[in-house]
Amino acid sequence: MTAESRAPQPASPTTARRLRREAWGFAIGSLCFLAGALPVYASWAGLVWTSITFFVGSIFFTSAALIQLALSGRRPPREHTNAADRADWWSAAIQFAGTLLFNASTFAALLAAIARPDAVGVGWRPDAWGSIAFLVSSSLAIVATRDRERLWDRDARTWHGTGLNFTGSVAFGISAVAAYVVPATGDLVSEQWTNLGTAIGALCFFTAAVLSRRTIHHGDIVRRLRR
Repeated sequence: MTAESRAPQPASPTTARRLRREAWGFAIGSLCFLAGALPVYASWAGLVWTSITFFVGSIFFTSAALIQLALSGRRPPREHTNAADRADWWSAAIQFAGTLLFNASTFAALLAAIARPDAVGVGWRPDAWGSIAFLVSSSLAIVATRDRERLWDRDARTWHGTGLNFTGSVAFGISAVAAYVVPATGDLVSEQWTNLGTAIGALCFFTAAVLSRRTIHHGDIVRRLRR
């Protein structure tokens, strides 16, 4: 083997890999949820600012989910839409609905933190429904990923991203169950599992976001730079 053959070959100038547009919102939102779930941050920031952190994170989630929905085949499924694109679009649509529910739950918790700091379990119902929406969305993403070669955007679903998002959704679901207020005692099922599930879910969503890439052709880059 010659020295020339051992030298690293330059990347093809015709294509490039870039972080997906929606990934920025999911990554920032995940970091907000991760910070809010850490007891050390909650002790330092206080109840109100921790609630603000969760609410801001939910807004980033919603913005990212809206971008992803807009990129999922561009329009709702029609009669001749293939099964992969159909599952991909519905996954994005249900995920967007889930983020809206998280907006409602985190906003309710923020208002309670300001007006009734001793209240427990405020915003639990939309949080629980949002977690269910994420689980359904993640399951549909698995369906779409099984036939990703037929997707309108083949980079939209990858097995590592789908797996991480499904794991994160399960963790968020566990967090929602643990956040249920037991009527007999007025306490959460488990504050520890509430925080742990949220933290694990946020880490999974963050990792999936930063690993997501889309292929951009060189001609597309040139045209964008000329605009």
